[in-house]
Amino acid sequence: MEEGFAIWANPSSPHAEGRKAKAALEDARERVKRALGWSGEVIFTSGASEALWIALNRAKVERKIVSAVEHDAVFRAAPDAAVVPVVDGEIDLDRLPDCAGALVAVQHINSEAGTILLPYVRNTLLEAVRERGGQMLVDCSQSTGKTKLPDADMLVISAHKFGGPIGIGALLVREFALLEPVGGHERGYRQGTENLPAALGMAAALEAGGLDSWATTVEEHLAFRKALFRYGQVISPGSQCSHIFAVAHATMSAQALLIRLDAMGFAVSAGSACSSGTLKKSRVLDAFGVPDDVAARTIRVSLGWSTTPEELERFADAWASLS
Repeated sequence: MEEGFAIWANPSSPHAEGRKAKAALEDARERVKRALGWSGEVIFTSGASEALWIALNRAKVERKIVSAVEHDAVFRAAPDAAVVPVVDGEIDLDRLPDCAGALVAVQHINSEAGTILLPYVRNTLLEAVRERGGQMLVDCSQSTGKTKLPDADMLVISAHKFGGPIGIGALLVREFALLEPVGGHERGYRQGTENLPAALGMAAALEAGGLDSWATTVEEHLAFRKALFRYGQVISPGSQCSHIFAVAHATMSAQALLIRLDAMGFAVSAGSACSSGTLKKSRVLDAFGVPDDVAARTIRVSLGWSTTPEELERFADAWASLS
């Protein structure tokens, strides 16, 4: 990022300094593609929310279909979309509408419960959407830099979820022809001057490695989850990732848990980070079928690249002390 800040020019400017900035930006773009194994196009954005908005509003489709457990940004970008329910942690394929000419949006890993909505082995949803003539948009905010990404038409990534800077993300699109251009920057598919320092930071974070480069291992994550389960209920709809948990206390409300754990030095949330300040019932937990009384006592615990084994142990002890 320091290298990017030293290149002061607008990457779209035609003068020599602008061309220098443009070369650095395109280098960052190629590095992102290479790190992700993506052969399509990359449109840099201000984050996942903007990437979702571009995909859902500029895709050359007739209608949109979204799962009931998507991030609020999806519903804001596509308020008229058809909603598919989730049953036992999986998209209900029996209630998936006709996909011909439609864009189907679904999270790879749910941001509140850690549920893997697109399995790694046999992806029946992707197969069903393609067989029925639709396009697939996958929000990979919680899986990028942690696991192999699905083979979809469009993918959304967010840098700060894998150790990169806040304020940058990207829309990965199989080919530009899937989108209607709006003019401006990023080949005409996004307005606003590109954030070169952040683009370089995102590329560097991806190159730093995935879960194998974290301070904790998957085995430690699972042991941590087991420790939490001894003093509460771990919400487990469907297949689960190892770095996000929704855990319900036996008696204490989510609001009380946030206050108590914050005082102990732990940053947790209730619901998604973008809406947790409202302290209202989680729409996502409701869609997953979590009873109201359980949802009211549920917090989200997320592990990151810098989380240490000692921190996991301290949190497990703190959680046990609240019983």
